[in-house]
Amino acid sequence: MTSQAVEALQKIHIEVEKVISAMNQSDWGLQSLCEGWRVQEVFAHMSSNMKEAINPTPPPETPQEPMKAEEAMEALVAPRRDWTAQELLDEYAKYLNDWIGWLGALQEEPTASMEVPLADLGTYPMHMMANAFAFDHYCHLYIDILSPEGPLSANLDEASDDMVRPGIEWMIAGMPQMQPTELAAVVTEPLELELTGPGGGTWTVQPAGDDGLISIAPRANLGASATVASTAHNFVSWGTKRSDWRTTCVIDGDENYAATVLDTINII
Repeated sequence: MTSQAVEALQKIHIEVEKVISAMNQSDWGLQSLCEGWRVQEVFAHMSSNMKEAINPTPPPETPQEPMKAEEAMEALVAPRRDWTAQELLDEYAKYLNDWIGWLGALQEEPTASMEVPLADLGTYPMHMMANAFAFDHYCHLYIDILSPEGPLSANLDEASDDMVRPGIEWMIAGMPQMQPTELAAVVTEPLELELTGPGGGTWTVQPAGDDGLISIAPRANLGASATVASTAHNFVSWGTKRSDWRTTCVIDGDENYAATVLDTINII
């Protein structure tokens, strides 16, 4: 199970609190690295996810077409655009403990192994919801909000391995399902991904199998045509298309092939 992801979220929340305590009122209106969202909308996204998990909004009386994941996120943020900073902080504080408890409960069988579809992101065992949120919180805090990529500076220690790794595991697990046709079309040979620093490890991205999906093995030396080296932190940024991989990645081997795959990757 992925109970370490729940622990990661608790540690990331401590850092969120440090950032909040140092913010000025004007900081909430600054543009984050997340396209279309100010710092305020990023926090609204985080708090609304907590609220919906614990106190979900009733479904509309008239059936509607299912929304894609990013559309659903925006739908939760939209009504909070004009909230005050204090209203967002109150919502965050109101649901945080229950939300952490809910994610912890998802680590227990038989619930942990039950599979749940997540809009257009794919289908995952319930215990990985904690990984998804560990990725989400880490990315929004350390990439979208904090410098050097985001607009705010904060005196935080470097994120530890146990804070970063659960989110990396979500990205690796999600890659085959989030872009099933796009990646199956370009991953024609094994490609090694070597992530260094906190959260790091080595994986090999492999061509699609009989199910039509690429696979990602947690090991190296599988006959890769190229190796892509990056810090795990930077992978969170370029793997979500927040930055260009060319600024932080080093390729050893078939550079043209690796570039084609890296240009295609876009993890949500």
